[in-house]
Amino acid sequence: MFSVLKRDPVERLKKAVGKDKVDTSLIQRKLYSYDATPIPVERKVPRAVLFPESGEDVVKIVEVCYEENIPVFPRGAGSGLTGGAVPTEESGVVVSFERMTRFEVNPDNATAVVEPGVITSEFQSYVEKMGLFYPPDPSSFKYSTIGGNIAENAGGPRCLKYGVTREYVLGITAVIKEGKVIKTGNPVLKDVAGYDITKFFVGSEGTLGLITEAVLKLIPKPPARMTALAVFDDLETVGRAVTRIMTSGIFPSALEFVDREAIRAVEEFKPVGLPKDAEALLLIEVDGTETSVREQIDQVGSILEGMGVKVRVAEDEREAERLWTARKNLGPALGNLRSGKINEDIVFPRIYLAEALPKLREIARKYDLLMVVFGHIGDGNLHVNLLYDKKNREEEERAERAVDEVFELALSYHGSITGEHGVGLTKRKFLKWQFGETGYEILKGIKLLFDPKNLFNPGKVVEV
Repeated sequence: MFSVLKRDPVERLKKAVGKDKVDTSLIQRKLYSYDATPIPVERKVPRAVLFPESGEDVVKIVEVCYEENIPVFPRGAGSGLTGGAVPTEESGVVVSFERMTRFEVNPDNATAVVEPGVITSEFQSYVEKMGLFYPPDPSSFKYSTIGGNIAENAGGPRCLKYGVTREYVLGITAVIKEGKVIKTGNPVLKDVAGYDITKFFVGSEGTLGLITEAVLKLIPKPPARMTALAVFDDLETVGRAVTRIMTSGIFPSALEFVDREAIRAVEEFKPVGLPKDAEALLLIEVDGTETSVREQIDQVGSILEGMGVKVRVAEDEREAERLWTARKNLGPALGNLRSGKINEDIVFPRIYLAEALPKLREIARKYDLLMVVFGHIGDGNLHVNLLYDKKNREEEERAERAVDEVFELALSYHGSITGEHGVGLTKRKFLKWQFGETGYEILKGIKLLFDPKNLFNPGKVVEV
């Protein structure tokens, strides 16, 4: 009898796209088994890491993987915080888009065609030299990629005024089941033909297919901006102040909240002169013309001072940048407080912020935990950080129980379990809480329509 030699799928992949695009070394496989998720998650070392350089490469990869039933874990820069890029099956491969970095800007049409591996900040800098503006600004913008931002529907401080990534994706090209290519949308602002499949992919976290190209909308760059710092003695006034500002006719480009623990953390990490005795701060930015920004920042100051709040306006761009650097340093600053951190990004309707902020503190007291809260309060998106000692398992368990109550609180106010970090691995069970049984079944149906074998980022977002 003759024995049939089983084909090695990795060799098939090498033959399909070239050996230089397939890495099977143990060190690379281990390096690409992580992302920036701060808590331990289920992860496996993949059988290979693939580096496509074109849409054609991606088609070939998916064709082989679909034939061989190989799970595919797409990856941008690995800056996600919910395990979205973490491989969960040893039989799978990681597909890194770091070599797909081409883009083309059409300034007359104010659009761009961008490959997924383009670094967000590099793209923003390029278009701003042309007088154009790509607003989405996640904290990781200096190293995160456009593809990753689209997969997670990334946000950031400026998204209060300008909207999240979804608002700037006019169309995508993606590879779905069996290596089929789907192209959605066009470089036009109005297009209501059929279902909006583009928006299915934005925020899908790589579970529907692999995006190989995106058409992005650009807008004119605002010529001026100003920043103010408001200092609060209590949390309830913060919530009321946000409502007053947002109903005054002024639309800030950013409205950021920092609580007392966050202030102290960042001042101990890299001091910039924030008042360490304050209960909370608001960082307020307005943009527009030179004249309008001065008028708007003065109006914001009048509103807040009328509520008994101290306000300081940054004298120049250097001082404004220093304040914003403090806000962006909050993430690393928390690492100095405790060895363990659970970072959730819940959302509340703005009208409930005055009630919800003190209740978050109550959860921290109930579980005897250090809680640090900051975030994009203008759109109700708060980053709730529960800090604990990794060596103290009992304290870690208290933090995990507290997280459940944080999500319950957000949903009780008709909010959301995530505003920008996505669902990934860490929030799967909470997605059912938000969508309910019927909604969750629809999500699974959409997933299986594009990926009937459940090979694209399996185990993330929905369980099928």
